[in-house]
Amino acid sequence: MTGCGCGQGGTFEGLSDGYRRVLIAVIAVNAAMFVIEMGAGAFAGSQALKADALDFLGDTATYALTLAVIGKPAGWRASAALVKGVSLAMMGLWVLGHTAYQVLVLGVPQATVMGAVGALALAANAFSVLLLLPYRSGDANVRSVWLCSRNDAIGNVAVIAAAGGVWATGAAWPDLAVAGVMASLFLWSAVQIIRQAGAELRAPPSPAAAE
Repeated sequence: MTGCGCGQGGTFEGLSDGYRRVLIAVIAVNAAMFVIEMGAGAFAGSQALKADALDFLGDTATYALTLAVIGKPAGWRASAALVKGVSLAMMGLWVLGHTAYQVLVLGVPQATVMGAVGALALAANAFSVLLLLPYRSGDANVRSVWLCSRNDAIGNVAVIAAAGGVWATGAAWPDLAVAGVMASLFLWSAVQIIRQAGAELRAPPSPAAAE
């Protein structure tokens, strides 16, 4: 692919004007949805909505950091991906802890608010995923963006399913179960990002970089 920003081994490194424009667009979308969904989660008492809002926040930071290190040396990009992986793992652990606390509180969220906001979030994430689809492969810095976007789409479908479960049962457990599944997804994605970033940090520099 001419002008794609690929490295010597053909790995896409984000060096594309089109990719930069896509990142700027999804940064704006994710930042707006974090504010909307966190407020709705607090209003509805939904841990799944709050967990999904945190995913939007994590994505906003991920995309901004990715944009900042495009064109930097491979070590910088891999280090940025490592930071994003660790942050995603911490977010997953926070969601797990907060979900356990909510089990003790036994609050039942508002299913209608969960469903409506979940549908809005799904539309926003579907837009972001379509923009990022051509850039789903690449180095750890680029791949981390795709994994976070995929998490968003899966998480939104799960939140809508949780809303249906809460509405049908009148209980909080569907919301709590979905929050737990989302936290596990965060942790698994974090492991993948950290592994790839670690491998790139351990790799010897390319001949072009050494010149």
